[in-house]
Amino acid sequence: MERRILEILKTIQPDFDFEDGVDFVEQGYLDSFDIVQLVAELESEFGIVISALDILPENFASVAAIKHLIERSQKRSS
Repeated sequence: MERRILEILKTIQPDFDFEDGVDFVEQGYLDSFDIVQLVAELESEFGIVISALDILPENFASVAAIKHLIERSQKRSS
């Protein structure tokens, strides 16, 4: 799952190295438009619905945070 998340992130922002472990939002790798696009890509790729209440900067700060968000959304969909 992490590899696919990284691939999606690279399609949205190809100029950044998302493997370096920084906070993606705090460091400016992702802005609000990027997050909206990322949510749409994640929902499509993983067959989930991400709640508007979950669209918070901390849920998009790292690959691990995004993976956790996907897993929570998958559990809600079950």
